[in-house]
Amino acid sequence: MRQQDENAMRRAIELARAQHGRTGDNPSVGCVLMSADGRRLSEGATGDGGRPHAEQLALTQFKGKLPVGTTAYVTLEPCRERSTGEASCSNRLIKAGVARVVVSVMDRHPKGAGGKAAIESAGIDIATGFLEEEAAFLYEDFFASLG
Repeated sequence: MRQQDENAMRRAIELARAQHGRTGDNPSVGCVLMSADGRRLSEGATGDGGRPHAEQLALTQFKGKLPVGTTAYVTLEPCRERSTGEASCSNRLIKAGVARVVVSVMDRHPKGAGGKAAIESAGIDIATGFLEEEAAFLYEDFFASLG
């Protein structure tokens, strides 16, 4: 599982890196959805201007119901709340039925932070800090702008 985790998170980081600097005030996030048997189901990165969010895009691009045991690999903690009033990424992952979420960097934004707690309270396994050193550069400017 460790190699699959590394490969999937590195792909998520690659997706986020490709959008870095194109997402307006929002951070560039990458998300990869993987089946329990190691198939890549879908992926996404934060859209130009900051929307849609990576998780939203990856979930929307996958047609049908996610297979049991799906893991979401996300470079930044899935948001707890959206400024637009849309469903948060943490709630989208919960409703989609993911079994596990692997996060690289924890969010410090007041509306973003707390997604981990929402996911945990839904009974979903969540691991944080995975390949954090490789993804941290993506969020330096975003966190600095929070003051």
